[in-house]
Amino acid sequence: MNICFSNHSICSLGFRARFGMKLIVFTSMFLRKINLLVTLLMMGISSVCAQKVDYSVVNAVEETGIDFMQVTTANDFVCMPLVKRTRTTFSWLSNRILDISVDGKYIAYVSARNNTTNIFIKELGKQGGSIQRTNRQSVLDFSYSPDGKSILFSETRGATNQIFQTDASTGYVCRMITSSNQDFSPVYTSDMSKVLFARMESNGIGVWGYDVKSNFLSSYTTGMNPYPLKGDACLCVRTSADGYSEIWRVNYATGIEECVISEPRRSFTSPVLSPDGKWILFVGESEIVTPKFSYKNTDIYVCRTDGTEKQQLTYHAADDLSPVWSKDGKYIYFISQRGSADAVANIWRMPFVY
Repeated sequence: MNICFSNHSICSLGFRARFGMKLIVFTSMFLRKINLLVTLLMMGISSVCAQKVDYSVVNAVEETGIDFMQVTTANDFVCMPLVKRTRTTFSWLSNRILDISVDGKYIAYVSARNNTTNIFIKELGKQGGSIQRTNRQSVLDFSYSPDGKSILFSETRGATNQIFQTDASTGYVCRMITSSNQDFSPVYTSDMSKVLFARMESNGIGVWGYDVKSNFLSSYTTGMNPYPLKGDACLCVRTSADGYSEIWRVNYATGIEECVISEPRRSFTSPVLSPDGKWILFVGESEIVTPKFSYKNTDIYVCRTDGTEKQQLTYHAADDLSPVWSKDGKYIYFISQRGSADAVANIWRMPFVY
């Protein structure tokens, strides 16, 4: 996960960073407590504000006609990314805790069981349980390698977050890639020559790269939620001067940077490029307004790679987070409490029609 912390949220990359250095102090303090908090805060427990609405419906009125399919059950113990609401701030966990295997047959997710968080894998299109792929204490986020043979993940260990690699088929045995730092959101470049990740330091969060051949580490640019593009480029999330998250395209070899998605008083995070390279899938801030109350929540959005044709895809009162594409680009998988009166998190699938 690009695990950046706002003043009011443990794991939020769609955060309001208008508090400056207080952000770093708060983060360091809570890293020591995250082993317990990851389990307690990622199990689909809704906030006080969110409990005012009915999560039991599957489709919101604006989603009429969309065929949502529930992929998991309560027995899969899917972690729900933390969403934190206060009277003045709104933040959420924007790290990737959902991914599809390269062959498209399996979906991997972070599951909270026995006071631990680990990666589990479930076969798509079939009934049955999930297979545990890691045996750790506090897995935070992960991604498949482009060749499908490995899984990269980050784990909280004491006051640090470290990046590991494990076999996608057998798991358990892990190789450490980084240590003694606060590293999150590992993802291979398409040629598997580098691992991009986010590193939190005293002066903020930046995108780093680990060179697989030389074992060298390099600092590339400011930002979080890195998603590799062709060549020496990536999508990432940065914070505007007003404290809202924006999606950027950065070429870390040439230094060319372009803001792709930004709006006043609204945050966007978790960019993922479509398999055909034409769309960017991401999470955005929305607001539910009723005659009795209003509150902000998270929904799924897409846009063209140049930022045009931005479309909101979901409108449910539940929070929709951690979206990923199916390998053929026809479906979008995401985590949501929709369809559960108790706001239990599950993985859902929706068609992508354009």
